[in-house]
Amino acid sequence: MIQTGTKAPGFELADDSGRTVALKDFLGKKVVLYFYPKDDTPGCTTEACAFRDAYDEILAGGAVVIGISSDSAASHAGFKAKYRLPFFLLADPEKRALQAYGAWGEKTFMGKKSMGTLRMTFIIDEKGIVTRIFPDVNPKEHAVEVLAAL
Repeated sequence: MIQTGTKAPGFELADDSGRTVALKDFLGKKVVLYFYPKDDTPGCTTEACAFRDAYDEILAGGAVVIGISSDSAASHAGFKAKYRLPFFLLADPEKRALQAYGAWGEKTFMGKKSMGTLRMTFIIDEKGIVTRIFPDVNPKEHAVEVLAAL
């Protein structure tokens, strides 16, 4: 499991337009890296729209936002357009980044256990070091928590 003070695992994933985006592209900036289960579902939409609404403040804090799920780049494109999301959404269908960050695991929904994406966020500093981990995110309140941590 990743801990604060450790180097963030690198990744190269397709964004909503199919362009490859790598974590190393953001060295020199803070990164709010959030993992979410599925595009255009109630909790994920709430969380994404909260980040959208706080985006100017996040940018003012010297950070960028990157969302990652196992959805496709095409799914991300539709989700991003529908809700006017100004930040990166990256596709991880092979679950490489999800697993590297510990964001893929067993979860319980309506009493049933299954494997899936765990809703969690990492703040990564300008040098690529994890400075904060939010392991159990409340989609409604999370953007405010992130702003306070920046």
